[in-house]
Amino acid sequence: MKLDILAFGAHPDDVELGCAGTITKEIKNGKKVGIIDLTQGELGTRGSAETRAQEAAKAAEILGVQVRENLKFRDGFFVNDEAHQLAIIQMIRKYQPEIVLCNAITDRHIDHGKGSKLTSDACFLSGLRKIETQLDHQPQTAWRPKHVYHYIQWQDIRPDIVVDISGHIDTKVASVLAYASQFYDANSTAPTTPISSKNFLDSIEYRAADLGRMIGVAHAEGFTVERYVAVDSIFNLI
Repeated sequence: MKLDILAFGAHPDDVELGCAGTITKEIKNGKKVGIIDLTQGELGTRGSAETRAQEAAKAAEILGVQVRENLKFRDGFFVNDEAHQLAIIQMIRKYQPEIVLCNAITDRHIDHGKGSKLTSDACFLSGLRKIETQLDHQPQTAWRPKHVYHYIQWQDIRPDIVVDISGHIDTKVASVLAYASQFYDANSTAPTTPISSKNFLDSIEYRAADLGRMIGVAHAEGFTVERYVAVDSIFNLI
């Protein structure tokens, strides 16, 4: 199955928090999108790997993605080495995306920056024909995405491009709330975490609204890029 967009996240819920608005907008526009989670989020303070798997499946259904897979790397301890790169290369060659979305280039959680660099490196290596991979005992063809964009997470990174997601914020928030064990619940007795506060939950919408304000729309999501973004005409800018 060839996809238009393949979104990677170090943990289940990274993609929803970082770029769910962009994903759901493109799905509504007829694009095919998939999600690859690098870990099961097993070190998370609240919930369990099993709970996160159920929540991730629910979020995928809300977003309407074509496929979601989990590579089951070690949460907190995966590294950027050949074995991990090859596992991601297999996914890139399997789905042949035009665009890859991945973790923030640097962030509060160490897995986010690591996942960002690991995925970016694998995108480059995936285009090298002399790196041979197989899937289901069949050789894969080299494939390099046209663009790699990094979404923004905890840190307030200045974006290089901003995507208008007006009309899609409710779907984004619903996909985040699918992770019921992780986020604000006034009746929960689970330990508090930096993302379990009401302020954090509210920030999903107000950060999108603030980015939207900067470009004159209701809501937006920001991304950093690895190379210049070109346009056919300056009249295409909004």
